[in-house]
Amino acid sequence: FFFSSRRRHTRCARVTGVQTCALPICFPVTIQEAGVLIQKTGQEWRLIRNGVITVYGAWLLTFALCGVVAMYVLKGTIKLHEPMSGRKIQRFTLLERITHWTMAFTFVALAFTGIMILWGKYFLLPLTGPAFFGAFLLVCKNVHNFVGPAFTVSIVVFFLLFVRRNLPEKGDLDWALGFGGLISGKHIPAGFFNFGEKFWFWVGMVILGSAVSASGWVLDMIVPFIQIEYWRGTMQIANIIHGVGAILMTALALGHIYIGTIGMQGSIDAMKTGYCDETWAKEQHELWYN
Repeated sequence: FFFSSRRRHTRCARVTGVQTCALPICFPVTIQEAGVLIQKTGQEWRLIRNGVITVYGAWLLTFALCGVVAMYVLKGTIKLHEPMSGRKIQRFTLLERITHWTMAFTFVALAFTGIMILWGKYFLLPLTGPAFFGAFLLVCKNVHNFVGPAFTVSIVVFFLLFVRRNLPEKGDLDWALGFGGLISGKHIPAGFFNFGEKFWFWVGMVILGSAVSASGWVLDMIVPFIQIEYWRGTMQIANIIHGVGAILMTALALGHIYIGTIGMQGSIDAMKTGYCDETWAKEQHELWYN
């Protein structure tokens, strides 16, 4: 199951009624469940992880990716109704952009290594063999463990910087009901962030990001300020929350990344330079522009 990196002294014991081939069974004495050889809930956790999460999670990410590809094939890059003016308006500060890109790059690293850990044995192991795959997965695990805390810090800082601009305001309901005009092509005014961006902020980043981060700290056994007993059951629950939350967050992130890069003309400029074109600001965030 799960083990920490701390050195532990071990003791040995024979189990009555179990054939051990005359060899003693050893277990670490510092684990409170050391004498439990068969944990019934462990089988339930294994079935959930290798069945529900692995199978349905793969389908969800596949559908999300196919949806993004289909949108690009059918719509292409959504152009502005008027040409770029060349006049720039500051939208993000340097600190805001550094925080965003820190969160973005750490998320990509965690998503990639997480996919390798969860699904790599199904498509990479047959191609590379066990020796390379084992070494590669060890690297992925270490990257995942050390990058995770940086991702958590970036989420906290990002929340503090942008929470005020993601509060509900006039125009959000109209934008949501009209799906931002993406299907109808009708222009719907929005504030600094539209409803879609606010949905990603609250659901994708705050709720799912917090769940993934908290469960990840439990799995790494580095939860500060709170005394937690890292029982097998605790670790299994954390693992399930971590897997489900990460898959849902990745599915939502695919849409966010698509719209913020190749899906919408000019969308990435502000996060690259801090400035956006006046025409883009007027069309995409008219209430903020005015």
